[in-house]
Amino acid sequence: MSGRYDEITIFSGNSNPYLTEQICDYLGLRQGRADVFKFSNDNTFVRIGESVRQHDVFVVQSFATPVNDSIMELLIMLDTLKRASAGRITAVIPYYGYGRTDKKDQPRVPITARLVAKLVVQAGADRVLTIDLHAGQIQGFFDIPVDELSAMYLGAQYFLEKRLDRPVVVSPDLGNTKRARNFAEILDAPLAIIEKRRIGNEDKSEVLNLIGSVEERQVVIVDDEIDTAGSICHAAEVCVANGADEVYATCTHPVFSGPAVDRLRASVLKEVVVTNTVNVPLEKQFDRLTVISVAAILGEAIQRIHAGASVSSVYRTSGPYQARMPLSVQTGAIVENGAG
Repeated sequence: MSGRYDEITIFSGNSNPYLTEQICDYLGLRQGRADVFKFSNDNTFVRIGESVRQHDVFVVQSFATPVNDSIMELLIMLDTLKRASAGRITAVIPYYGYGRTDKKDQPRVPITARLVAKLVVQAGADRVLTIDLHAGQIQGFFDIPVDELSAMYLGAQYFLEKRLDRPVVVSPDLGNTKRARNFAEILDAPLAIIEKRRIGNEDKSEVLNLIGSVEERQVVIVDDEIDTAGSICHAAEVCVANGADEVYATCTHPVFSGPAVDRLRASVLKEVVVTNTVNVPLEKQFDRLTVISVAAILGEAIQRIHAGASVSSVYRTSGPYQARMPLSVQTGAIVENGAG
């Protein structure tokens, strides 16, 4: 590899170490040595175990549960690397928590997505690499370059290979319509939309209407994340009530908080297809869960950033990387070490 900096060094926080291992395997690199832990007083401590002077450093950390600890770990790692004279520091944030707090949608509330972005920049990041932000405008909250990849193409490729007879793509709400429409174009399938209204700050919503037909079709519900799974499960029930033969769900970020797993297990969904931007612990795994690894697209993006090459082609459905980036899929329970 050639570029402005002589060496790539990849470090991992504690939120998703298995994904970091897969990225390093893809690139054929050894993971950088770092100690990241808490003292008994709950203070986070970071110690880098090797020289990073003038290295091209990438820190992989999803903002997943515990979210605030994950963010603080990343901030302290960035500051540590900056003080260790790293040449360039890229924060690799596969899942950007607080992404749904991207605007003032009611009086006297924060825009936390912007606050977190400012903290990442202030801590020392020179650029950010992320996947499927909840809202595109979050890129503008950073005063540094942001490369946003999409895992939508990996999910679409998975369903193309399933060769569904009569697929229809469903967006579970109006705000997700663009993502679902792009997914539908790849599958060459029609689009239906569920119109719903969210009730206050609670994780509850009310379905108002189904726009489009799902009768006697195989439904693929597409969203960016599954949090408590209320919206996805409700959308699946609406589709079945309107004559759907089978219902699948796919998302990029399996947050799976609160009652999510119980809801998914009890749902009418035939399969739930997600990626490993968020690590799914053993207690949240179930037999209808399929996980697609994003390690290859992140590894390819890291390689291109280091070389000063275009990143945009990494997540296209066709391109020079496609032949060397087969889908890494885990169906059913995920193996504990996260290997694909």
